Formats: sequence, C-alpha cells, structure tokens
Amino acid sequence: MATKRIARTAWEGNLMEGRGQVAFASSGIGEFPVSWPSRAEKPNGKTSPEELIAGAHSACFSMALSHGLSGAGTPPTRLDTEAEVTFQPGTGITGIHLTVTGQVPGLDEAGFAKAAEDAKANCPVSQALSGTTITLTARLA
Repeated sequence: MATKRIARTAWEGNLMEGRGQVAFASSGIGEFPVSWPSRAEKPNGKTSPEELIAGAHSACFSMALSHGLSGAGTPPTRLDTEAEVTFQPGTGITGIHLTVTGQVPGLDEAGFAKAAEDAKANCPVSQALSGTTITLTARLA
C-alpha cells in the first residue's frame, strides 16, 4: 500500500528578505521557520530545504542499512548517521555526504562498508536524489 506525506510552506515577501513557515501536516510535529539567510548563510534558529533533505536522507539511509544488515543475519545494535548536504548559492545542491557509525555484532569493517554502500544505492531517498553526487564514510564503532 502506498503512503503519502504532506508538508506545506507559507512564504511571505521576496526571496532575500522574506520568510516562511514549513509545516509537517501529516505528522503534526510542528512548524519550522525558513528564510534565504538561513539557507545561504547561518541558520540562526531557522531551517532550510537542505537541512530537511539531510534529515530525510539520514533517516531513510539508516532504515535501509538496518534492513539490509538484519536480512543478512547481522542486525545492528545501533546506527548513527549524519547527512551533510552542501548548497552553493547560484548553483544549487552540489553534494551529499553520508557518515555512518555502526554497532553490528559479528560483522567486520569490510562487511559493514559493503552493506552501507548497498543501502546508499537502494535507499529510496538516495534514489530520488540520484542527480547529485552522494558520498559515504562508514565505520564500525
């Protein structure tokens, strides 16, 4: 069964001086302020499309890696994933770097790295973002 998730943004003003609110309508977890300066300069307590992408990518990748490891008979005890999305004003998103540290009993570094590469390739968010370069650092804790 397919699922749908909804987020909405209300924007006021022009790009450089305007501001908006991103609301996570499906989950109801809240509204978060967004602005051009929070995207192109310092966050100053606001989010950006790139931070939202990073959150989605780190969560999806962690789920895909957990699933792959469990399916191979080596379920993880813990996975800590960071997604760093690089945004260059005037160019756009220029890359995403995933860093994952895992606690996986019974698995060596090479096996973990291979599982992480598979998750990177098969995570639905990675696939949706295939137009950008995605790199990966994977290590066991």
